[in-house]
Amino acid sequence: MKNSSEIRPFRAEVPQADLDDLLHRVRNTRYTGELPGAGDAYGVTADYVRDLAAYWVDGYDWRALEDRLNTHPQFTTEIDGQNIHFLHVRSPEPDATPLLLSHGWPMSVVEYLDVIGPLTDPRSHGGDPADAFHLVIPSTPGVGFSGPTTEKGWNRYRTARAYNKLMNRLGYERYGAHGNDGGAFIAPEMGRAAPENVTGVHVTQVFSFPSGDPDELARLDEADLARVAFMQEFMAKNAFNHLQSTAPQTLAHALADSPVGQLAWSGQLFGTAVSRDYILDNVTLYWLTRTSASSMRFYYEDAHAEHPTEPTTVPLGLANFAYDFQSVRPLADRDHENIVSWNVYDTGSHYAAHDAPDLLVADIRAFFRAL
Repeated sequence: MKNSSEIRPFRAEVPQADLDDLLHRVRNTRYTGELPGAGDAYGVTADYVRDLAAYWVDGYDWRALEDRLNTHPQFTTEIDGQNIHFLHVRSPEPDATPLLLSHGWPMSVVEYLDVIGPLTDPRSHGGDPADAFHLVIPSTPGVGFSGPTTEKGWNRYRTARAYNKLMNRLGYERYGAHGNDGGAFIAPEMGRAAPENVTGVHVTQVFSFPSGDPDELARLDEADLARVAFMQEFMAKNAFNHLQSTAPQTLAHALADSPVGQLAWSGQLFGTAVSRDYILDNVTLYWLTRTSASSMRFYYEDAHAEHPTEPTTVPLGLANFAYDFQSVRPLADRDHENIVSWNVYDTGSHYAAHDAPDLLVADIRAFFRAL
């Protein structure tokens, strides 16, 4: 009988036939037209997509990413009926703090590859060995090697419970959680679900939105009102959130058949903020694992979940980077009663683990050191 709690070693080894099929599809893409002089007013431009597609064929190396992934111990296990893939990188420091890193969409475990060394082995990276972490980096259910999902209900709450169970299965009774993007929704819920286990939650965004109460907005100062206005404009102008929350399956039919379609859809968020290799690492992983549909379903499940109204209580810390969603402290205090660290930086972006790794690592270290 299959042992559903078994932890199985894993290696990324995509068949060459799958890579050949991908390149064939990219080479034979039928590109859309666009209005002359429109720029990106209507969405991702043809020039952006064509440039990345050309690099996909002539310059990008998927095997290099496989090699990077496979330098770290990887595993899969079944939790709540779902296959979960994760990296488990133990620190050489025996008293290191266990820490789970949670990514969002359209990212993957690739998001955290640049910070594994400094977080697990600060002694070798100019840091204090007392700040070392044992890292667990799961692929979100429905994304990459954790996908696809086969049941309804994989929202932030179910994912958080699964991650807590994963940490317990690995033998960690007390541990921290960090999250970016969708991971910044999941990590606080890990603390809510298991406050006796989660020592602290560190995020790069606090997604606290206005409740609709006019008095709440009236209490905000000019700077916070500007942050709310930016948040509302971002949500109104970006189609991905609305479509993935309402009809992800409709779009999935196109993305499952066109890698350049997946590239354009993911590219609306990546833009030019990160390297071409970073973009294609994530897009190629989604394509090869056939997780276009299941990755988007997270938005639908979350939009249709019943959300708790009580604030979280586990200590929470924020590292907010310059070119990112700007968190609003009074709204955050409404949803999280134990915010102990709130740092705003004048550099970095939504992809801080990629473009500001030193700042992110230092903030994570300082947060958990204080706890």
